[in-house]
Amino acid sequence: MSTETPTPTPEDRGLRLVPVLLALTLVSGLIDAVSYLGLGHVFTANMTGNVVVLGFAAAGAPGFSVPHTLTSLGAFVVGATAGGRVAVRLGGGSRRTWARLALAVEAVLLGASAVIAFAAPDATATVYALIAVTAFAMGLRNATVRRLGVRDLTTTVLTMTLTGLAADSPAGGGPGTRSFRRSAAVLAMVAGAALGAWLMRDHGLGVPLLVSAVLVAGLAAVAAGRE
Repeated sequence: MSTETPTPTPEDRGLRLVPVLLALTLVSGLIDAVSYLGLGHVFTANMTGNVVVLGFAAAGAPGFSVPHTLTSLGAFVVGATAGGRVAVRLGGGSRRTWARLALAVEAVLLGASAVIAFAAPDATATVYALIAVTAFAMGLRNATVRRLGVRDLTTTVLTMTLTGLAADSPAGGGPGTRSFRRSAAVLAMVAGAALGAWLMRDHGLGVPLLVSAVLVAGLAAVAAGRE
């Protein structure tokens, strides 16, 4: 029996995808804190919530906006379409290169959002620009994460993660597999939302967006291609 250690490949170099996606889940909490609390009760990362918000807005519930929500949904779909095209072109090659490129683009978009927020925080156009750019970035990321296919880590929605955590637990008659990963995803989202709300309260729109951009840029520099 051979005892030789397998030679690491370029795909192995860097931070594995599971912690990268957990960190991106935290960023999603940050982004949705900014969008919901600072951009008129609209989500730009969580589209499930956004569809519900659209129903609220259409029914005339106070504090919700049909134009804001449609802007977010439209930009997200365009971003996801772009992410799908990138996946078709790059998905058959190095996952490490593909993941790093997608994260680098997201970091640039979030950085641009921060610049807009710092430059004109009170302009009406700023709200629409921030909704559109952050939703596009989240759509691009979601398409990439979906094609990467790391189970239980969508980075933006937790319904199925919570379902799996409960249904597959010993209490639910399951083996409890991947409980740590699922629990970590929930905690990451909560931590990101709390951090985003705190930064929004004390520093406005620009700082949490800048923090998000820096975090994603760091992940782009270190991501590996392996789960």
